[in-house]
Amino acid sequence: MNSSTILLLLLSLLVAAGVSFYQYLYKVKSKSRVTLLLAFLRFFSIFGLLLLLINPIISRKTVETIKTPLPIVIDNSASIKDLKADKSAQALFDKLKDNSALADKFEVQTYQFDTDFFPVDTIDFKGKQSNIDVVAKNLQNIYKNQSFPTVLISDGNQTSGDDYVFAFNAQNKVFPLVVGDTTTYLDIKVSQLNVNKYAFHKNKFPVEVFLNYAGTKSINASFKITQGATVLNQQTVAFSPNKKSATLSVLLPAESVGLQLLKATITSKEQEKNTYNNTKNFAVEVIDQKTEVALIAATAHPDLGAMKRSIETNPQRKVTILKPNDINALTDYNVLILYQPTAEFKSVFEKNINAKVNVWIITGTDTDFNFLNQNQSAFSFKMSGQKENYLASFDSQFNLFALDNIGFEQFPPLENLYGTITAKVNTNTLLSSTIRNIATNQPLLTFSENNGSRTAYLFGENSWKWRAENYLNKKNFTDFDIFIDKTIQYLASNNSRKSLVVGHERFYNSGEAIEITAQYFNKNYELDEKARLTISVTNTKTKAIKNYDLLKSTNSFQVNLDGLAAGNYSFIVKELNSNSSYSGKFEVLDFDIEKQFVNPDWSKLNQLATQTSGKAYLPGQVEDLIKQLLADESYKAVQKTIVKKSPLIDWIWLLLLIVVSLGSEWFIRKYNGML
Repeated sequence: MNSSTILLLLLSLLVAAGVSFYQYLYKVKSKSRVTLLLAFLRFFSIFGLLLLLINPIISRKTVETIKTPLPIVIDNSASIKDLKADKSAQALFDKLKDNSALADKFEVQTYQFDTDFFPVDTIDFKGKQSNIDVVAKNLQNIYKNQSFPTVLISDGNQTSGDDYVFAFNAQNKVFPLVVGDTTTYLDIKVSQLNVNKYAFHKNKFPVEVFLNYAGTKSINASFKITQGATVLNQQTVAFSPNKKSATLSVLLPAESVGLQLLKATITSKEQEKNTYNNTKNFAVEVIDQKTEVALIAATAHPDLGAMKRSIETNPQRKVTILKPNDINALTDYNVLILYQPTAEFKSVFEKNINAKVNVWIITGTDTDFNFLNQNQSAFSFKMSGQKENYLASFDSQFNLFALDNIGFEQFPPLENLYGTITAKVNTNTLLSSTIRNIATNQPLLTFSENNGSRTAYLFGENSWKWRAENYLNKKNFTDFDIFIDKTIQYLASNNSRKSLVVGHERFYNSGEAIEITAQYFNKNYELDEKARLTISVTNTKTKAIKNYDLLKSTNSFQVNLDGLAAGNYSFIVKELNSNSSYSGKFEVLDFDIEKQFVNPDWSKLNQLATQTSGKAYLPGQVEDLIKQLLADESYKAVQKTIVKKSPLIDWIWLLLLIVVSLGSEWFIRKYNGML
């Protein structure tokens, strides 16, 4: 408090004392206890009121001790139990978190992780995946701009996420406690298998297999791929202390249409501790044929090559570039792309009256629009001879198929003749056109459907520039190629639109996310966000049924069926308001990634410790770890002085005491007949 406040307080004290003396003690001959009490109450009331009027600021100093945080993180994944290290890990965790010396020096905080990272709840070592990378990211978010050590109790075997060695902040020491038997056992395993989900009937599809070996002697192993009792491929693989891995590339025949279940197995005459990782199941869906696309053009243009490359990034598509007069049987193709039609295309239009192949018409500055007016009925064209550049505007309400805006508004303009394009039938527009950012209210890319036949229209040439622009922005062609692929996919199907569209895979690996998505469209084929969708999943062997609700996401409904055991399942998705339904099947393949390990990954955890200037320890060295943490002088508690200032007027209890004092004075005066 400053000097002026102190002076006011002294003055208040004198005023309160003077008033109470004058009212109760001045000229009073005999001073009884009641008179003295009343004088005190009057003094307190006046002094309290004056205090509130002056409202001095009261300062209080407190000293707070801030300890360095010590997160103790335990691996809760199933691999800990598979390595028979669950009891050891739990004992280490309990010993560290209950250590009183550590608690005196550090702010001990406990966490666990498997697929995700969270505070310790129930440690049961049943996690389906282990992601050590998520530990690093979460600790950095929790303890921003702080220096702290971390104790990581784990086997170091990561099954998901990015490489964790360099994910941790190098300025914060990590002390791994490596659990599990570090003794090296002989082990051969199928560590990874790469295969496309789809293959074409009567073709051969590639399978890439990565094999690993742990051991101290040379052995020969037998590798084979089987389908049921049939051996599709078999070969011998040699391993030695100097050759501990092998990569095999195998071509397998796709003889039968549909889902094909296969098994890759490696065996040897040697005794192994873990044989679960010797086998890996996988599946391939064999498709009966490719989508054949005829790209018909009378003149050469860069759009043709770009379109062909874009479509054929999907191995299910094959594009043949033809002149209008070179094409014979239209029924050999699933989709016709007519690039800038002119009178030369007359025979193509006439043949397609009977063939009814879905068409994509792309116009440009060389298009004969009078010819188009006579040979198609979806649009009327009134075009001038003047050329114009048209920019794209994405319509987020488009619902023929799911597609994100890949930046169409930033793409270079397409060139077309200037004029009026009028729709004569119902159309669904994905891209509208603008001229110098002024809307023309005319389509740029639109779709129509009539009697089961589908047609797409792109009003402009130079779409090759879109693909190039996509590469400049993203360093790949992926977004543009997906856009083209979805357009071709829509045209390749003659099925009439369904109100309930469900997306799912034919097979999943156990432990993976099992997601099923659905979209429900109303009578106007608009996405109904108020739909009520449920799914009933049945295990075809046990007949056990599970029911779920599908939850709304950005542009669809979805459900996550994680936790299903390996086996075959059938399901039914229903929309409760309309009774629409969809039936399907999928299979969960028997594959537990957490059972692939024989030893903890000591070398990687030791590398993590070195990277962060920490040290890796074995379970028997936990006392050494505790001593190092206690002896480390870089982690000291900090004392912080905190000054808290509060105005006296905020003291509610002072106001209450003044009220009590005034009330007591009145009551005593009333009781003694002094009023």
